[in-house]
Amino acid sequence: MDEGFGEVMPVRGEEPRRNGGDRAVAAIAARQCGVVTTAQLQAAGLGRHAITHRVKEGRLHRLHRGVYLVGHALPVDLAHEQAALLACPGAILGHRSAGALWTMPVRPGPEVELTLVGGSRTHRPGIRVYRVPELHPRDVRRHKGFPVTAPARTLLDLATVISPQALEQATAEAIARRLVSRTALEEALARSPRRHGAKALRTLLGREAPPARTRSDVERRMLTLVRRHGLPEPRANVQLGEWNVDFLWEPQRLIVETDTYSFHSSPAAWERDHRKQTDLEDCGLTVRRVTKRQLEEQPDSVAGRVRRWLA
Repeated sequence: MDEGFGEVMPVRGEEPRRNGGDRAVAAIAARQCGVVTTAQLQAAGLGRHAITHRVKEGRLHRLHRGVYLVGHALPVDLAHEQAALLACPGAILGHRSAGALWTMPVRPGPEVELTLVGGSRTHRPGIRVYRVPELHPRDVRRHKGFPVTAPARTLLDLATVISPQALEQATAEAIARRLVSRTALEEALARSPRRHGAKALRTLLGREAPPARTRSDVERRMLTLVRRHGLPEPRANVQLGEWNVDFLWEPQRLIVETDTYSFHSSPAAWERDHRKQTDLEDCGLTVRRVTKRQLEEQPDSVAGRVRRWLA
């Protein structure tokens, strides 16, 4: 029986040993987002009864079988991801969990998503394991201390669980932030040509224009309108000197800005927009504006105007 818990008075020398065990546990937890395993608790000197007692006291909180959160019941950032990895030895973060770790614009799923090579099928609440027959070493990285699929492989996996529009956003963001290159994506596709998401990613890369990095719903509406009407595809969110422009048709030297009232309603915003337009026109560019309301209520009319501007 562990004498370092409950109503039993510790024998001489037991209190320092117990405190030393707790300090060792705290040190381990500090390195692992506040999470420890049963094996680590035992290695720190805590027996089965001591662990049970700390759970009852609220000093340990069970996240998965054999995995505990130390201290406060509210997990710190990335604690659930760390706990999932500890609960599934050999696995790495994948899919939406990997996308979130790489700070791609991907909404996290309800479960921590892991990728595991081989192994038998097991289920743990709060964890989704995607099993693959193999994983090339170039498809694995460490980021922020976590084993995770490389950005190119992450995008290939995301293609199986998110919409084509969301995939384009994630890919464009990753390219803009230099997390990944077109070459890296093509190499990832070559390593896994029959992967379920390969077709969607290959289709995205096969477009004449690069993946568009839109920042708002009104920009996405505009881009969808352009594609639906078969208009030449612009570059999105292009930096021209000190100004970032929403859409640029380079051959025609045409810029289209998509406006919302909330973003342009203050005097300071009006002054900024006026100076921006003047600077761009002084460089020989044509600047036109489309509002969110026009896109919502008169999309065909907007498409006709853009076609005339391009002509």
